[in-house]
Amino acid sequence: MEVEFQHNCWKHDQDLLIRYVGVSDFVIDPVDDDRGTDLGAVILDEILPHRDGCSHEIACWDGTLSLVHRDLEATWTETSCSSKS
Repeated sequence: MEVEFQHNCWKHDQDLLIRYVGVSDFVIDPVDDDRGTDLGAVILDEILPHRDGCSHEIACWDGTLSLVHRDLEATWTETSCSSKS
């Protein structure tokens, strides 16, 4: 499973792609069902030990994403931030 996060030019000038390996559970919990998988800006994320590997909870302004997985790989990718961003 892959999760993509777009940059915020005020904080990051790169996008983030996280590839999860051995996903045994995941829940997408949007605040509003019309948002789908767009949960808005990340405000908190936490990775904790779990009997199946790790749990990763990502809290956003418009919902949460929770995953249980064996491992993950994070990759930052270049993007461009204009001076107007």
